[in-house]
Amino acid sequence: MGEAQPQGTGPGTGQAAGGRGAQLAHTGLRHGWTTGACATAASTAAYTALLSGEFPDPVTITLPKGQTPSFALAVEELDAGGGSAMAGVVKDAGDDPDVTHGALIRARVRVLPPGSGVVFKAGPGVGTVTRPGLPLDVGEAAVNPVPRQMMREHLAEVARRCGGVAAPGAEPDVEVEISVDHGEEIARSTWNPRLGILGGLSILGTTGIVVPYSCSAWIDSIRRGVDVARAAGRTHVAGCTGSTSEKTVVALHRLPEDALLDMGDFAGAVLKYLRRHPVDRLTLCGGFAKLSKLAAGHLDLHSARSQVDKGFLAELARRGGADEALAGAVAEANTGLAALQLCAAAGVPLGDLVAATARDEALAVLRGAPVAVDVICIDRAGLVVGRAEPRGRAEPRGPGDARRNTPSR
Repeated sequence: MGEAQPQGTGPGTGQAAGGRGAQLAHTGLRHGWTTGACATAASTAAYTALLSGEFPDPVTITLPKGQTPSFALAVEELDAGGGSAMAGVVKDAGDDPDVTHGALIRARVRVLPPGSGVVFKAGPGVGTVTRPGLPLDVGEAAVNPVPRQMMREHLAEVARRCGGVAAPGAEPDVEVEISVDHGEEIARSTWNPRLGILGGLSILGTTGIVVPYSCSAWIDSIRRGVDVARAAGRTHVAGCTGSTSEKTVVALHRLPEDALLDMGDFAGAVLKYLRRHPVDRLTLCGGFAKLSKLAAGHLDLHSARSQVDKGFLAELARRGGADEALAGAVAEANTGLAALQLCAAAGVPLGDLVAATARDEALAVLRGAPVAVDVICIDRAGLVVGRAEPRGRAEPRGPGDARRNTPSR
């Protein structure tokens, strides 16, 4: 399988580069592929066989950022007379200690009556949503929105290429059943049962790529990112929890690539290094739930080491004007997103309260270092749901000052 490599690093570049791609390269760890990417590859192969009679092996897909990995098929089955085909891909998580590494992800595609569109079904080993507060409706297969969109786009392309639909842009009429061998057993090692996802795993991923996880390697890459930004004269850097938050920061602040720190779960690593090697301004941007952990005093935001404290969110909601009924509902919410939605419906600015509290926690870790901090909370789609303006010892420069250090893009 192949993947486009980060630009600006490696032999022959002549100088260090910064930003997310350089940090990933600096860890020296091998990337893997998400369950969503594997499901997309499997469903693409199955639908191709259903329309053409032949399974593509390997099958190549296009990820949201343009990479084009190829996947070998582990299993295949064609029932042309019955209007279905199945293909399976073994997940390779790279150097990440992912519980789904080596799992067989299957996709069975069946023809549906005209007008049905693409329908997703949970097969054996894939969970079903049973509680609100997730980005899927109750009763839906636990196939997250981005993997669904990836599959829809690839199936539509197969249909166009193989003559399965007549109108350009039309969606094929198929059921896509995703299953994972031994998925229900594997899911017991995840948070799915607690979140009300029952019967198996979730099909996940926003980029298609599994970022390899190593505490020491990742923290070292964060430090290198700060060093590169400072050497380039950047006065404003951003610590982002992932690719969606990175896009949000770039859109809002027009920061160059070498001012972007792929913080991941290591908020403490960013803050402690900036305490010793300050810049004028730090923007922290991430998902509402993750940043609520920082607001509650956690510096490692990984789900294995910190959880969203709904009681803490209930107390913040009270400070924002929530009555006891709403505060109680927040404390009992299934997820942080559900708590946020409850408060939004009641006009309580829980997102802003989390952002402000996270900013103050960050400033406490900085211990008076000359760094101004602002915080942006987003939802899964990248919509800003909470903000806290810059506060700290440094006088933050405006967007115009930041742009004077930014090369044309």
